[in-house]
Amino acid sequence: MAIIIALFMLSSMTISLAVPDASAQSTRTTYAFIGATPNPVGVGQQTLLHVGITQQLNNAAHKWMGLTVTVTKPDGTTETLSGINTDSTGGTGVVFVPTIVGNYTLQTHFPEQVSNTTGSFITYKASDSEKLTLIVQENAVLIYPSIPLPTEYWTRPINAQLREWYSVAGNWLTSGSAIGQQVVGNDDAPESPHILWTKPLTMGGLVGGEHGLIGSGATSVAFENGDAYEGKWANRLIIGGRLYYIDGAYDRPRYYHCVDLRTGEKYWDKVFLNNLTVSFGQLMYWESYNYQGTFAYLWVTTGTTWVGYDAFTGEWMCNITNVPTGTRITGARGEIYLYSVNQNAGYMTLWNQSALVSMAGSWGSAIQTRTLNASATQANGQLTTAAQRAWAWNITIPKGLPGSVRAVKLGDRVVGSSLNNTDVVTWAFSLKPGQEGQLLYNYDWKAPADWLEGNQTLSWAATDLDSNVGVVWSKETRQNYGFSLETGQYLWVTESQAYLDIYDQMSKIYYSKLYSVGVGGIVYCYDVKTGKTLWTYEISDPYTEILWGNNWHVDMYFPSDGRIYFIHSMHSDNQPLPRGAPAFCLNATTGEVIWRVDGLLRDTHWGSEAIIGDSVIAMYNTYDQQVYAVGKGPSATTVLAPDMGIPLGSSVTIKGTVTDVSPGTMQTGITLRFPNGVPAISDDSQGEWMKYVYAQFPRPQNANGVEVTLTVLDANGNYREIGKTTTDASGFYSFDWKADIPGKYTVYASFAGSKSYFPSFAENAFTVDSAASVTASPYPEIALPPTEMYIIGIGAAMIIAIAIVGAILLMAIRKRP
Repeated sequence: MAIIIALFMLSSMTISLAVPDASAQSTRTTYAFIGATPNPVGVGQQTLLHVGITQQLNNAAHKWMGLTVTVTKPDGTTETLSGINTDSTGGTGVVFVPTIVGNYTLQTHFPEQVSNTTGSFITYKASDSEKLTLIVQENAVLIYPSIPLPTEYWTRPINAQLREWYSVAGNWLTSGSAIGQQVVGNDDAPESPHILWTKPLTMGGLVGGEHGLIGSGATSVAFENGDAYEGKWANRLIIGGRLYYIDGAYDRPRYYHCVDLRTGEKYWDKVFLNNLTVSFGQLMYWESYNYQGTFAYLWVTTGTTWVGYDAFTGEWMCNITNVPTGTRITGARGEIYLYSVNQNAGYMTLWNQSALVSMAGSWGSAIQTRTLNASATQANGQLTTAAQRAWAWNITIPKGLPGSVRAVKLGDRVVGSSLNNTDVVTWAFSLKPGQEGQLLYNYDWKAPADWLEGNQTLSWAATDLDSNVGVVWSKETRQNYGFSLETGQYLWVTESQAYLDIYDQMSKIYYSKLYSVGVGGIVYCYDVKTGKTLWTYEISDPYTEILWGNNWHVDMYFPSDGRIYFIHSMHSDNQPLPRGAPAFCLNATTGEVIWRVDGLLRDTHWGSEAIIGDSVIAMYNTYDQQVYAVGKGPSATTVLAPDMGIPLGSSVTIKGTVTDVSPGTMQTGITLRFPNGVPAISDDSQGEWMKYVYAQFPRPQNANGVEVTLTVLDANGNYREIGKTTTDASGFYSFDWKADIPGKYTVYASFAGSKSYFPSFAENAFTVDSAASVTASPYPEIALPPTEMYIIGIGAAMIIAIAIVGAILLMAIRKRP
C-alpha cells in the first residue's frame, strides 16, 4: 500500500522546476534551517536532523527538492548528505549517526528552484542555514526505557505507551479453519492447560435419565454437538482482546456474541443482516498526512457486497458494492487485497480495498461515507478515479503455467504447481518492483515409476516461502516429498508414516521444520532441508477408547513462541463420545511435552477450531458445549500472623492461602463448590485439577500445591527471607518460626507465579515482646549441688516422719488408763 500511496502522491504533484518566462516570475528570499535531536548525542547513536526552509507549500503532495547538508567532523573532514526532499511543511527529517567523539558542524543548503504552488511561478532563491554544533560524547544519552512484558494478570485496553507488549497481544482475523495457521503476538501462549473461564454455548454434555441406556449398545449419550456437517461455534474471530462467535450453523436468529477474551465478560449480542456470518476481520493501520491510527472492522460479505461493522460496538459502518472476485490476502498495514491469476490468458490483477478511500482524509471518515462503489463509473463509462486507483496493477505473466497458485507474497513472488503420477511441475514468477511477471522457473520433475504403477494419490501439502520448500504428500506410501521453491527441483523424501495416516493427514512447515500428523496418532518432525526425521511423539490411548488404533487422532493447530498445540476432534462422532480425548502442547524443537491433559478439552471438526489471541486459546469444547478460554490466570495470596505479641524465643505460626482468582472461579457453580476459593495448584497437577474444577471429575488425590516464600522486615530494618513452604491441595500453608530479636515484624508471603498463574503476594505484621523480667530477692541465694539438695530433702522428710511418730505415741500414752 505504501508504494501505491507514493505513486499517487507523485502523480498528484503540480510542483514544477522548469524555468518559465522571466517576466511572469516573482522572486522570494528563503531561510534555510537545521536542527538536531538529541544534541548532545552519544557516539554511534542516532540523531534526527530537521532540514528545510521556513516556507511551507500549499499542497500536501508538494515538496522542496535537492537539499543538502554539509557535515564537518571533529577531525576537519567533511561529508555531504544529499538527495534530501522535504514534505509540505518545508522541512523533513534525516537520520545521522556520528562515528567519532567531538564537535560536529552541520549546515543546510537550499538550492534555488521555481514553483507554481500558489498558482503563479515563483523563484525561491538559494540559501544556507546557520551552522549548528552537534556535540558528540562518549557516553550514550538516555532514551525512553522499554516497558517489560506483563508479569501480572492483564486485560485490554493496553496503554499505547506499552509498545513492547505487542508480542503478547495478538489478533485472529480469519473466520475459516485454524488448522495450520501461524499468528504473531502470542509469545506468552499457554504453557499449561489452566482455564480462565467457561461460558455455555448451547445445551450440552450428558443427557441422563431415560437416555442413560439408549441406542444400539450405547450408554449415557450426550447432546448433539454439530459434528458432522452442522458445526457450532462458527466464524469466530479475536480483535483487540474481544472474542466474536455464533452458536450453531442453523440457529435462527444467528446471534454474534462479543465477549472479553481474558474475562469472559459479555459486551453485546448482534444479528448481522439476514442472519449472515462475519467473513473476516480487519485491523487497518491508516497513515496519511494528517492522521495515523488503526481502525477495527468486522466484514460481512453477501454476493459482491462487503458490509462493514464497527468491531467495538457491532454497529453498521459502510457498504462496499461491486467488489471484484479474487483470493483475499492482507498487506503489512492490514490493507486487504484481492488477487486473480489467469494462467491461460497470461495476466495477474491486484485490487486494493484501501485505495478506494480518499487520500485526503482518514480511513475512518471515508468509511463513514457509508457507500463505496468498487466499480463506479463516470458519465463516459470509464471508472471513477477512486475505482481506477483501487486496481493496484494488472501485470503480464507467462501463459500456460499449469496447476494452481500455491502461495503469493506481495513484493516477492507467486509460486504454483501441478501434480500427477508422472510429473511434479513447480513454477514461480516475480512480484518484485520492476520485475513483475518475470518467470523465475518452470521446472518439470519426473516422478519415480512406482507413482504411476501404484496409482498413487498425491496432494500438495505445505508451502513455505521463508524456507523455500513445498511439500507433496503421497497417501499410499505415507511419505512427504520436498521441492525447492527457488528452483522447483526435488529435494528429499521422508520415511513412511503410520498406515492409518492414509485416512487423514496434514503437513505444515513452522520454524524451518516440517511437522506431520494424521489418524495414526504420531506427530513427526522432519528437517525441512533434508527430510530427516528429528523426533516423533506418539499420542497414546491408555484405555483403548479409540476403536481404530492405539493412538488418538489429533489436529495440529497454531505454533507460538516455539510451541505447537494439538487437540482431538472427529469428523462424525459416535455416541457415547470417547473418553479421555487429549489436548497437548509440544516443544517445536525437541518434541518434549510441555503439557498434556486427557479428557478436559475436545475440539469440533465441523464448527470452527480453537484459535488464539492475546496469548489465550479460545475454543468450543464438545464434551460440554461450552466456550473455554485457556491461559495464565491471576492468583491471590493471603498471610495471617498472631494479633497479640509473643515472647521472644517462642515460635510464631505464619499461615495463609494461595488461590486461583481467574474469572471462571467466580462463576456460580464454582463458588458453590468452592466457598473458600479455588486453590492454586502446581503445573504438574494442573490438568487433572482443571478436570476436577470445571468438568466435575473426582478430586485428584495427589494434587500438589505451590511454593510460598516468606520474608520479614524486622525491627532493625533488615529485610530477609525466613523460609519457604508449599500449600496443600486446599491452598493452605503454615510455617513455624522463632523470632531472634524483639520488636515489630512485617511479614511478606510471596507466590512467584508459575506457567499457570501470575504471581501474587500479601503482607501482615506481628510483635515480639522482650523476655519477661523476675523481681530480685533481698536475701542472697546459695547455690547447692544436686546431692546436697537431695540430702536436705531427705532430712526434712525424716524430721516430718519423726514428728508424726512422736505425736502418735503421745496420743497413745494419754489414752492409757
